[in-house]
Amino acid sequence: MANNLDLEEQEQLDQLKHFWKQYGNLITWALILVLGAFAGWNLYQRWQQSQASQAAALYDEVERVAKAGDVAKLDRVMADMKDKFPGTTYAQQAALMSAKVYFEAGKIEQAKASLSWVAEKSSDEGYQAIARLRLAAVLMEAKAYDEAFKLLNGAFPAEFAALVADRKGDIFSLQGKKAEARAEYEKAYKTFGDRAEYRRLVEVKLNALGVNPRADAALAAVEGKK
Repeated sequence: MANNLDLEEQEQLDQLKHFWKQYGNLITWALILVLGAFAGWNLYQRWQQSQASQAAALYDEVERVAKAGDVAKLDRVMADMKDKFPGTTYAQQAALMSAKVYFEAGKIEQAKASLSWVAEKSSDEGYQAIARLRLAAVLMEAKAYDEAFKLLNGAFPAEFAALVADRKGDIFSLQGKKAEARAEYEKAYKTFGDRAEYRRLVEVKLNALGVNPRADAALAAVEGKK
């Protein structure tokens, strides 16, 4: 009986040796690749955390300089942010913040450059949309109406439709095109939800054009019941 067991064990051992001889190298390399990928993933995660930490610290510096209104230093800090951490949300937020500072300081070209950078470089559609809306406002201030309108005619996420229509209405209003302005403001008014605070501002703009959207909506509701 013992001899049978010994023979069976020897046979299993021989099979294992044969298997390892045939597939051992493949298994070894597979393990090396798996362990290497895991180690690489861990290193990448640590690198990302380090990048985020450094970007956050630099963003704090941008915020501090922006509050101080130091435009010259803001140029240098933003150059560092764009060079070292261009793909981070901190960089997008910092650029939007710096554009506001530049605009208020009368540095229109710098403001346009910061907003254009976000609109072109950001991978986030929300940041892109915000940058383009603000850039359109800057262009309006410079009376570059055609350029601003062209910018607003680009693709925007659906949730920005009302804001885009409102901004288009502003452009038409500044050009003295009351009918076109009214159409865009009405589109914005209808697109904004009932509880949107911004809707009240659009209502004021419509009132200035002789339109009462609430009265028109009430009349339409009555007509619909007939």
